[in-house]
Amino acid sequence: MAKVLVTGAAGFLGSHLVDSLLADGHQVVGVDNFATGNNRNLVHLDGSDGFDFVEQDICDGLDRLANLKFEQIFHLASPASPPQYLAMPLETMHVNTAATEMLLQYASKNGARLLFASTSEVYGDPHEHPQSESYWGNVNPIGPRSVYDEAKRFGETLVSHYQRNKLADAVIIRIFNTYGPRMDPDDGRVVSSFIRDGIKGRPFQVFGDGKQTRSFCYVSDLIRGIRAAMDSKITGPVNLGNPNEFTLLELAAQIGKVLEIDPDLEFKELPVDDPKQRQPDISYAKSALNWEPTVQLTEGLQETASWMKTLLN
Repeated sequence: MAKVLVTGAAGFLGSHLVDSLLADGHQVVGVDNFATGNNRNLVHLDGSDGFDFVEQDICDGLDRLANLKFEQIFHLASPASPPQYLAMPLETMHVNTAATEMLLQYASKNGARLLFASTSEVYGDPHEHPQSESYWGNVNPIGPRSVYDEAKRFGETLVSHYQRNKLADAVIIRIFNTYGPRMDPDDGRVVSSFIRDGIKGRPFQVFGDGKQTRSFCYVSDLIRGIRAAMDSKITGPVNLGNPNEFTLLELAAQIGKVLEIDPDLEFKELPVDDPKQRQPDISYAKSALNWEPTVQLTEGLQETASWMKTLLN
């Protein structure tokens, strides 16, 4: 059993990861400042053995954790949807760069293994399809999305430097669109937005013509992939996502079926640098981690919609 640090523990992914680690008997310390996380994601763990929570910005340092020695560090802390990171640009850049370097220094000093949660956004608006880990991406370094895209890319640079010089044991994962219970209904992601608006009887806002594609991975599949990457010997980067590709119009239709409605679509202007295609090549994850997603979109949407109905009602 390991002593584990999870940054971003109150977030959508972080809270599911904490649950998974605790279920396997690990001792977990979660850190979050609730910038985008929510206490409701952790309230079920109040009084749980093996879990301690520290409310702070991880960028403020590890002084409050100085007496603890972690064997594993999952660095998930970061705003992750465009409305969130555009509202907190400096915080987004700092947590993915300065905080990443601080955690790498800790890992180097204490012999911990660190997992850096990067993103498919490092591929930008890709010219390669599907995207493999060897693709360098097509990213606008000065566009509005660069506060997230380039921060994650520099985070990968830091991790790669520490790996290359044998200063720390670390792995980079690149997370593709993930959905499931505990998503913030107002985070601006397409799945949460469509389901929220469908429940509330509002039009689905489709940016662009709706023919751009995304690949949607259910949260339980992603958590299995994250755990597998940490428990492996690989350094990455490794893509974690579902390779099944859907247009936004197809997603809207699927959510309409799940909610038993005929959604009204309201088309909006496509945001700057919004990618036209997004689909992971997960060949490396299959071979190196023996991992691939198993939850189909309809099943995952049903679980997500059921949870969100309870939350919103």
